[in-house]
Amino acid sequence: MAGFIGNVVEWYDFALYGYMASFLSTLFFPGDDRLTSLLATYGVFAAGFVMRPLGSAFFGWLGDTVGRSRTMLLSVALMAIPTFALGCLPTYDTAGPWAAALLVLVRLVQGLSVGGEFSSSVTYLVETADPERRGFAGSWANIGSIAGMLLGSGAAAAVTWAWPHEVVLAWAWRVPFLVGAVLGIIGVIYNRHLPHSDHFREHEQSRDETSPLVEAFTVSLGTTLRATAFASVYGMVFYFALVYLPTWASEQAGYDLDLAMRVNVVATAVLLVLIPLSAWVSDHLVRRTRLIGLAMAGIAVAGYPLFQAMASGGSLAALVVSQGIFALLLALPLGAAPAMFVEMFPERDRLSGYSVAYNLGLGVVGGATPMIATAIIKWSGSGAAAGLLLVGAAGVGLLAVTLIRDRSREPLR
Repeated sequence: MAGFIGNVVEWYDFALYGYMASFLSTLFFPGDDRLTSLLATYGVFAAGFVMRPLGSAFFGWLGDTVGRSRTMLLSVALMAIPTFALGCLPTYDTAGPWAAALLVLVRLVQGLSVGGEFSSSVTYLVETADPERRGFAGSWANIGSIAGMLLGSGAAAAVTWAWPHEVVLAWAWRVPFLVGAVLGIIGVIYNRHLPHSDHFREHEQSRDETSPLVEAFTVSLGTTLRATAFASVYGMVFYFALVYLPTWASEQAGYDLDLAMRVNVVATAVLLVLIPLSAWVSDHLVRRTRLIGLAMAGIAVAGYPLFQAMASGGSLAALVVSQGIFALLLALPLGAAPAMFVEMFPERDRLSGYSVAYNLGLGVVGGATPMIATAIIKWSGSGAAAGLLLVGAAGVGLLAVTLIRDRSREPLR
């Protein structure tokens, strides 16, 4: 439960920025060019992801040295503070450029925190699970993440539904961020008494003096590079099809933002149900790498046509069907990948290697996806052109997963 709750808190707080980007761009980066304002806003979004590798290096080393459970507690506490601060920030009209500078600072601290929680909780969940249930156990970290994002999306949708646009810009945009601080307190309570995993205890006394972080980039270098490559495209596909899509639908395809967010909430809820099912399949029926490869192939084939359909007519059916297909395909890697990442690394540097690879991939590439997609649209003049980025990422993801050895039926090392 603690691994689930911790990720709910982390990802509600972290993803809420993406869902509120349309308002934040007006409040912190006002200007005549709407796309330029959005680019600046997504640039700050990406800045938070750039901090994730630094957070992962610290928390990964800490988790391999003193235990995964202590890392989980610290990272949740560190997320609640900047989220509360974000809800209290002055806007550009009040503080001028200092408002944007403070927003960047808050986002950097959030990125540092989120670099520790997810990989720590996945490692903890997989290490404490029965061998035939590792996929299902690890998927609860993603279920928590998606639940947090669902709450974030729902909070953003509720704000746009409950108050007129002018009221949201005046003060109501702060409400969901302040709620996130309350969730952080709940996460700390759930995480404060977690025991170490038996797997960590078994290997704790036999550790050598070499830093696990050093081992991840020496002894396990090949594994770390493969994990980083896949995490990069995995992050691009995830953030493109889930977080960025409502803003794209509103800004580029003519959909009402409130409608786009409500459809996104429903699609995210469907995804939440499908993740444990795909994890179960990866435990009992189809090996994890094959299941993930199937999803990447499906997104590569369907991605651009779906974006064309949404951009061409702006119909509700096109939006609902596209979000539904993306949810179905995303469920496969979201259910199977957490355990796959943990199984790739030996215990001595597992959290360091996994944490750095995962967060470096998502931080450098995944977090920059909305900014890259917006730049492609501005350069090409076509809203549907962003779909080509999704197709390319999925194609590279298919190639990357073929280079990973599947250990889903083997004991943890």
